[in-house]
Amino acid sequence: MKAPVISSWFGRGQVEAPPDIESAALRSDRFRLERESDWKRLEAILERMEKGGLRRIADDDLIALPTLYRTAASSLSVARETSLDAATLAYLEALVQRAWFQVYGPRQGFVRWLRGFLLGGWSRAVRALWLDICIALFVMVAGTIVGWLLVAQDEAWFYRLFPGSMGDPRQPGATREQLLESLGHDEGAAGLAGFAAQLFSNNSGVCILAFALGFAFGIPSLMLLVHNMALLGVLLWLFNGQGLVVELAAWLSVHGTTELFGILLSGAAGLHIGRAMAFPDKLPVLEAAAAAGRRSAAVMVGVVIMMVVAALLEAFPRQLVEDTGSRFLIGGTMLVFWLAYFILYRPAPRAGDAALPEAA
Repeated sequence: MKAPVISSWFGRGQVEAPPDIESAALRSDRFRLERESDWKRLEAILERMEKGGLRRIADDDLIALPTLYRTAASSLSVARETSLDAATLAYLEALVQRAWFQVYGPRQGFVRWLRGFLLGGWSRAVRALWLDICIALFVMVAGTIVGWLLVAQDEAWFYRLFPGSMGDPRQPGATREQLLESLGHDEGAAGLAGFAAQLFSNNSGVCILAFALGFAFGIPSLMLLVHNMALLGVLLWLFNGQGLVVELAAWLSVHGTTELFGILLSGAAGLHIGRAMAFPDKLPVLEAAAAAGRRSAAVMVGVVIMMVVAALLEAFPRQLVEDTGSRFLIGGTMLVFWLAYFILYRPAPRAGDAALPEAA
């Protein structure tokens, strides 16, 4: 075979390439020819993805994408080690960078992620925790009953459980008028925005604590649920003494159907992590806890939204609406909305939606 010719750096003529340059050129050509079809296929897939996302990609190409990426990355590594020609090296570097972004890089912006989260992602994450939600609901109901029974047997429990402040009319021995007055708001709409911010901070703190305590096998999360619901039982006992249970329930329902639902989900999320650690099934403990943590974290993102809604309901409609029927209407509407969203609303996952690990 005749050696390739190269232009002379010092004249207008041409000279034959030295044997080592000839060998390198042949090696580079052979390397390219053996792998070029995979590179071209990967490049074509990347061009379609960059123009129109996953909708333009055939199933076979989508399945082959990770393998083609690894092949290109391996080719780049070989090209660097064997010092192939600069053009091949530059081409592979650009191709691998584009492929990495499509395989591992972020696929959607915040707005698109939020839309996918609200339009199906959140409800799927909640349904994955159905067993933990049932356990947490049972514990919350039991906590309410325990609070009622404790204070009914000994009024001293009221002061141990209820964090009342000086001048708070909600005390044993309060008159019917005093308790009714505590269900209103004298300032009207003034200052309610600051009140909403304070309520959001308090409610979110309870939910985050219930979630964070789940690492200790979920037991502290359940204890926190019992304590918080015991407070509700104490209030129900107090208002029942004056025949005001219906009025209290209406007052609480405005925000409570959202707030208590959020606390329920927080406790269930914490319990889910603890249950995965205690009963990891066939997975190692750390892997089981990590998978449960991803499911629970998705639920907690939605709980923050619920706490914002609950704070607004507690600060505005609950304080400004005084009619018992209207309060029940608001609370009942919110309860139906959350139940319908979490149980009945089941859109099919769309391409690009983040997949959650299956519940244990």
